[in-house]
Amino acid sequence: MDTPRPTLTRRSVPTSLGDISVAEAGEGPVLVMLHGGGPGASGESNYWQNLPALTRHFRVVLPDQPGFGQSYRPTEEDLEARSITAIAVDALYQAIDALGIERFHLLGNSLGGAAAIAMAQARPERVDRLILMAPGGGWLPFGPTPTEGQKQMFLYYNAGGPSEKKMGSFIRTMVFDHKQFGEDVVKARYEASLDPSHIEFYHRYNAAFGRRHGMDPLWRDLHLIKAPTLLLWGRDDRTITLDGAQLMLRYIKDVQLHVFGNCGHWVQLERQGEFERLVIDFAATP
Repeated sequence: MDTPRPTLTRRSVPTSLGDISVAEAGEGPVLVMLHGGGPGASGESNYWQNLPALTRHFRVVLPDQPGFGQSYRPTEEDLEARSITAIAVDALYQAIDALGIERFHLLGNSLGGAAAIAMAQARPERVDRLILMAPGGGWLPFGPTPTEGQKQMFLYYNAGGPSEKKMGSFIRTMVFDHKQFGEDVVKARYEASLDPSHIEFYHRYNAAFGRRHGMDPLWRDLHLIKAPTLLLWGRDDRTITLDGAQLMLRYIKDVQLHVFGNCGHWVQLERQGEFERLVIDFAATP
């Protein structure tokens, strides 16, 4: 019998940069979960399937990062002055402060993993446990770049614009076995990607990404992370490849790695049950 999905409380939290949309549910220690940077991504769309399990143990907080979901869209001037990661860290800490949250567990995937690394580096005393799923920024690729997944993200809003077919191709690149994700998943993600303000932002974001030659080099300061850290990685990830874990294993003081075979970039979807058990066990450890 399926566990019913918890009811999410949604609010728009003002910050000095713009409003950050936050959804939350559950009670207990705070677990902030940061989504990835694919077209149409948001906190809820990345983690909705994990909420029934996680909200039994945590107060789960799902922010939409700047540029995504219902949060504000950084301008070209914003992205010229600072990276999307620096913008996200500023806005997210302001939002977390406004919610009255002092200490918290922090989880991030891909672009959200970069924000999570930077947040743990900037204010290590605030983060109790850090969980990173194939994070950007802490990773130094040993193979060709851009990777296959990065190319798909760039092409989605270019080369004729978005379509369900292109969204299907994007999802197939993100996962190991696309057959477990039906047309309904493709359609829902495609429709979420059509917001005109998000499309405009994504073009600015891609241009800024190119000017900055990729993500911030967060790997240089991995030693600043003090929180016990769990790395979760799909062996078959074609977006941020497993070899990127080596620097984090070397330079984060208290770190462990769990690798999933036959799994791509979306561990929380492809290996849902194992993902949830690992997060619950790790974050609940004194």
